[in-house]
Amino acid sequence: MTHLSGLMFVLLALVGVESPAAQTNYPEKPIRLVVGFPIGGEADTVARLLSQKLTGALGKPIVVDNAPGAAGAIGAERVAKAAPDGYTLGLLSQGQIAINPSLYKLAYDPVKDFAPISQVMASMYMLVVHNAVPAKSVKELVALAKAQPGGLAFASAGSGSGPHVGAELFKSMAGLDIRHIPYKGVPAAIPDLLGGRVTMTISPIGVVLPLAREGKLRALAVTSLKRSSLAPELPTIAESGYPSFELMGWLGLLAPSGTPAVIVRRLHVETIKALALPDLRAKLADLALEGIGNSPDEFAAFIKSEIPKWAKVVKESGIKPD
Repeated sequence: MTHLSGLMFVLLALVGVESPAAQTNYPEKPIRLVVGFPIGGEADTVARLLSQKLTGALGKPIVVDNAPGAAGAIGAERVAKAAPDGYTLGLLSQGQIAINPSLYKLAYDPVKDFAPISQVMASMYMLVVHNAVPAKSVKELVALAKAQPGGLAFASAGSGSGPHVGAELFKSMAGLDIRHIPYKGVPAAIPDLLGGRVTMTISPIGVVLPLAREGKLRALAVTSLKRSSLAPELPTIAESGYPSFELMGWLGLLAPSGTPAVIVRRLHVETIKALALPDLRAKLADLALEGIGNSPDEFAAFIKSEIPKWAKVVKESGIKPD
């Protein structure tokens, strides 16, 4: 057998192995997209934007199924335990996949129980302080906090939330003693921040940037490794003396583990196409979100890097869930 004919034999064999799945008419019925958070929140909004595009591309409805509760664990478990047939997907968050495993006893494994399809979006945070705080930079804030150990307080979206673990990481890197005041979401903390009852917060940029532009809060830095196009004048925490600091919220599309590879590929391709559409990118940008669209392997590797990073922060800071 020649090399060419041998290669053709291998290719034909591979096609033959995959042909039953490749020839499937998936999808043949509506697809459920599980979101572990309430209607109207960021995850729900992104899910509905993405579902509209995937519905058009796949020819079957993508129905958003909100399953809030237990810091998103109810929704994530619903996806993990679903039949691996491509008809139940999850738009899952950093908290559900990368942070919660270190805080809760979960009924799912964030790596073994899911088949990553693509990271859908990322969102940076912003470090802001009350206007009366005499710090105009991260360096000055660190000096202020060191001068009064335990005298400053930071608000978070709740114990174990992205803003909380991010603040704990910053405290650890800078060697600070700052009190934590948990709230039920960042919006709930804003009145106390505006009133000066807490000193600072790390918040999704879309929530606090308008307040900073109105002069109601002072923005000191963003939490991404690169400056934000929304506020290019602001430095990153990384360039303010803490080079490895990065905190990015994210949402990703995942299926139950065992979902056929051909279905994962189809969903990945259509997701990438959707995220490349100018109108969807514009809508995400209006929400201060960045479309990502990486490969299943890249997303899987990213997840595996996120879990130990935040597990270390949770362990060293002693974070306990609310």
